[in-house]
Amino acid sequence: MGFVPFLCAAAPPPSAWVPVRWPWADTRSLELLAGTPVNCLLLKSPAPQLVAAAQARGVVALAVVTPGGAGGEVDRALAAKVDGIVLEGEFPEGTAAGISASIAASASGSNRSVAVIELTSRSRLPLGSAAPVIGTYQGVWPGIVVDEGGAKKSGPTSSVWIDTNTGFLRAVRAWGNATVWIANQPPPKTAVAATRYLQAIADAGISGARWVVAFDDDLAGRLGAREEAAMGAWKRIAGMLAYFEQHPEWRAMQEAGQLALVQDPGKGGLLSGGILDMIAVKHTPVRPIPRQRLSAEALAGATMAVNVDAAALTAEQKEILRAFTRGGGTLLTGPPGWKDPTAAAGSITLEKAELERLNDIWRDVNSMIGRRNMGVRLFNVSSMLSNFLAAPGGKTAIVHLVNYSDYPVENVAMHYLGEYKRATLITPGGADRALEVYKTEEGWGVDVDRVGVCATIRLEQ
Repeated sequence: MGFVPFLCAAAPPPSAWVPVRWPWADTRSLELLAGTPVNCLLLKSPAPQLVAAAQARGVVALAVVTPGGAGGEVDRALAAKVDGIVLEGEFPEGTAAGISASIAASASGSNRSVAVIELTSRSRLPLGSAAPVIGTYQGVWPGIVVDEGGAKKSGPTSSVWIDTNTGFLRAVRAWGNATVWIANQPPPKTAVAATRYLQAIADAGISGARWVVAFDDDLAGRLGAREEAAMGAWKRIAGMLAYFEQHPEWRAMQEAGQLALVQDPGKGGLLSGGILDMIAVKHTPVRPIPRQRLSAEALAGATMAVNVDAAALTAEQKEILRAFTRGGGTLLTGPPGWKDPTAAAGSITLEKAELERLNDIWRDVNSMIGRRNMGVRLFNVSSMLSNFLAAPGGKTAIVHLVNYSDYPVENVAMHYLGEYKRATLITPGGADRALEVYKTEEGWGVDVDRVGVCATIRLEQ
């Protein structure tokens, strides 16, 4: 991604952009932004009047450009005075840099600057780059998978299978605190229930990323007509966005827990449904460590580590893992056939053969972990995913919970390690509530009466 120095002072920085694909061209549509945290619109055909009206509100206007018509689309977008160009799709290498250079040259001597953002395929993500925004258009639509017979599908873990982008997003975020966008769109020709939008926002949010909100055609039409039920759905969507935006400190927290997963994000880490998701669906806190960033510091605090692809490690990296075991850590290293799967061209999920082979890896990992508490254990959460994060220094931690079912989950129990004596339940639209902390065999525990779509438990020493 290229970024030409700074946007105007009135606009928020890219790290604070809350993006939505905006399907309307009339300025009246901007009334829908009132009372929401949305401050960034992705426009397919940016009209100058709409761009100016958005900017007058302090809202960033970005033009979406697709392969094939890049030259003309970029020129028209710049004529409309947009704040940025979004290249969505597969462009030749260097396209973004070329557009950035051209914009910088034409804007020489003026105060105007324009961002250039790439929403590319997962395989082309600039992992570890200093780009203000790293984004992809590829993602699964989050939710519990139902087979053709109407039953809930189970995966290799024997748990309910949840389509999720969390493992992929956590692998990308393990490279640093980059601002990450996932811009997958709702299933085509489908009227999506409001709850599914909330799940998509939370699926990205608990991993420190942002979903680029996109309306299905039915909801967009009804919102444009200000239909009452649609307005209610939009209010709920905006409320879930606000839930994560009101807590920017969450994005600065790192994955916690005592299990580390050493994996190449350029291989299995780019897939959904891989080993990282399999561990997460069992609610075992796991810290993904990019193979390229393996160090003693990265392993600090871990008691167990899984080395997904031993053959890919350098001699220095192998010595780091040997030192980990000499220090008392447990290491699971697979046999030579244990290789990190690479996605087929254009695919973001495992092929059937790879999924079946991953069963062996999963069995070994599950046997090693057993019923041990690796930082947090959760009970009565079969339709949920979680993420355990800790602030620098470890005095504060949070546990995100996302419910992918169509109904609330009741009587959730959480047992955790560490001397966290205070626990607070935080929910979208609700008042923070102190939870009673009780002693367990290994540490401490709290109970949550009810979880709708999303909740967060904050732990404090």
